[in-house]
Amino acid sequence: MAMLNFERKYRVRGGTLIGGDLFDFWVGPFYVGFFGVTTIFFSIVGTALLAYGAAIGDTWNLWRINIAPPDLSYGLAFAPLKEGGLWQLVTICALGAFGSWTLRQVEISRKLGMGYHIPFAFSFAVLAYASLVVVRPLLLGAWGHGFPYGILSHLDWVSNVGYQFLHFHYNPAHMLAVTFFFTNALALSLHGGLVLSATNPPKGETVKTPEHEDTYFRDIIGYSIGTLGIHRLGMFLAVSAAFWSAVCIVISGPFWTRGWPEWWNWWLQLPIWS
Repeated sequence: MAMLNFERKYRVRGGTLIGGDLFDFWVGPFYVGFFGVTTIFFSIVGTALLAYGAAIGDTWNLWRINIAPPDLSYGLAFAPLKEGGLWQLVTICALGAFGSWTLRQVEISRKLGMGYHIPFAFSFAVLAYASLVVVRPLLLGAWGHGFPYGILSHLDWVSNVGYQFLHFHYNPAHMLAVTFFFTNALALSLHGGLVLSATNPPKGETVKTPEHEDTYFRDIIGYSIGTLGIHRLGMFLAVSAAFWSAVCIVISGPFWTRGWPEWWNWWLQLPIWS
């Protein structure tokens, strides 16, 4: 059954979280819904604020546009618009857009009669963002600890925060996050390569089936996780990467203020060495 025909069976009113029938309709293949409207609203307002920030800034160079957070002296208070208040408003819009998109995914899942694994996975990406601009600044007592909105300024912030802890790669949660990121990329690239090779055979040969794919992996590595299993594994690896990336930045500063290489002294202090 074609995907659009499949979805059309489930394009009925109801299943919304808020607003009832308000905006409960589809535009082509896209579901609108109350949270679709709020997503569009926050996205447009946030983008307009970024453009306004660029207009009152020093440059229109895309690489150097910078919307900085408030100075640390403002603490957790609202700052004047041109002194970090713009950053605060953009952050509110971003959280509104990301949260609305997640809830819209929940409503689509309810309408299609499927599980909530898609909004669940996406919520971890939202968590990773919120941990940078909300959770960590709250724990440190100032919005100025959030990262600036800009390409080069953002990269400078990442570099500076890393050097504050001497060598950020020694952060154990960062190690876990990077490991999950790379493992996810490896697992899904192997899966994608396998699917492409099975569905695009040489001229004159037939398209291979999942049984061929399973046999290939059993021959190469001795085990095949299966067609459903690889997607579950990919979701687990991706969610774990986002979760530990959030943990690695939240513990840096609020819970550990020294250099991360020093954290590993516990290993040298184990009784076994003495």
